[in-house]
Amino acid sequence: MSASLRKQGLRILNAALKAADPFEAIMRHVQLRGETLSADGRRYRLKSFSNIYVIGAGKASARMTQAIERLLGRRITAGLVNVKYGHGARLRRVEINECGHPLPDAHGEQGASRIAEIARLAGVDDLVIGLISGGASALLPLPAAPVTLAEKQAITTRLLECGADIHEFNCVRKHISLVKGGGLARLAYPATVLTLILSDVIGDDLDVIGSGPTVPDRSTLADARGILEKYGIWSDAPREIRARLSESASETPKPGDAIFEKVQNVVVGSNRLAVDAAVRQARALGFRTLVLSTVIQGEAREVARVHSAIAKEIRATGRPVKPPACVISGGETTVTIRGHGLGGRNQEFVLSAALDIAGLENVLVLSAGTDGTDGPTDAAGAIADGTTVARAQRAGLDARQFLANNDSYHFFEQLGGLVKTAPTGTNVADIQIVLLR
Repeated sequence: MSASLRKQGLRILNAALKAADPFEAIMRHVQLRGETLSADGRRYRLKSFSNIYVIGAGKASARMTQAIERLLGRRITAGLVNVKYGHGARLRRVEINECGHPLPDAHGEQGASRIAEIARLAGVDDLVIGLISGGASALLPLPAAPVTLAEKQAITTRLLECGADIHEFNCVRKHISLVKGGGLARLAYPATVLTLILSDVIGDDLDVIGSGPTVPDRSTLADARGILEKYGIWSDAPREIRARLSESASETPKPGDAIFEKVQNVVVGSNRLAVDAAVRQARALGFRTLVLSTVIQGEAREVARVHSAIAKEIRATGRPVKPPACVISGGETTVTIRGHGLGGRNQEFVLSAALDIAGLENVLVLSAGTDGTDGPTDAAGAIADGTTVARAQRAGLDARQFLANNDSYHFFEQLGGLVKTAPTGTNVADIQIVLLR
């Protein structure tokens, strides 16, 4: 692998990660002048509130909380945020609770229960600041009766195996939860609620990010049932989940509900900001740039083939951009699990691309999750070039066999192709980079 091309790819990725820093994202959108807090044009006179509570969940919520503590300090009465194991940070006023992701666990449920209690405690003269980022759906598990945590874990596993996208996932999760789909706003009513959101969702749909705990829910029980039917798992879903999703169950709060009159939801960061920063860095390194999309979705290995096809076209004809070229995209793909290996959507993307660009000179493909973790692994993603498959063959590794077994992690582990950033403290979906010299 070309050392210089690899170094440039990683520099472009690091620029994207820096732009998505949750602390800076909060500080760009929220200002404190005297005793007035401002967020996207709305002002909050802090002296008019008896208490200020900070609650939240997500992979980036610890870093977001650091920014709020910097702004408000001792004005904060109390608070708690749920974060993924290893994604904590040092805080002074707000408690950190580490818990499981992508599968929710008992620690998450305990923390979510305490967050719900803080919301219930808030009164009409109180301010609740919510901090939500990617991963909040799994990190804020508080099942609604009769659903238990074990049953929520079971349906989460089934949806993961089926390759359901984030919109489908969160539609189901909202309707079996006490806090998602506007549930947290309902618990906090009649307090004033300001929720700051770091988006990892395609299109930045507020009711999908973290399953929209303080956002009116546009989806319905029928939608949730339809998703389980689509993947053929309705009939054997836990009985308690089917009961919760029945036609006679209570719906989530919808647009126009009075509980949202004193709620403001603000997106402070997204994949687009990260992609824009990657473009600036690529241009500074001398690359002509092309942004394919910041709303990439679909099966990881198939989306990878599209990116590889563009690389081949650039190499053959100079279209749609002449080398030195950098093609960038952002979004979140999915993986339908067929094998028993280890990996994540970014590693699978790169392994699929490596097969398609095999033999091409001076071509590199990189894909990474901005949170620093790709699936259940310690890698953010992977990196490959036109020599990767040949080097694998010399090492006795069959790239196609590893792909068929969803075992991209062990493939790249043996070739030095894993990208490891450690937890980044942010989460704005994924970044894909294709470089050609």
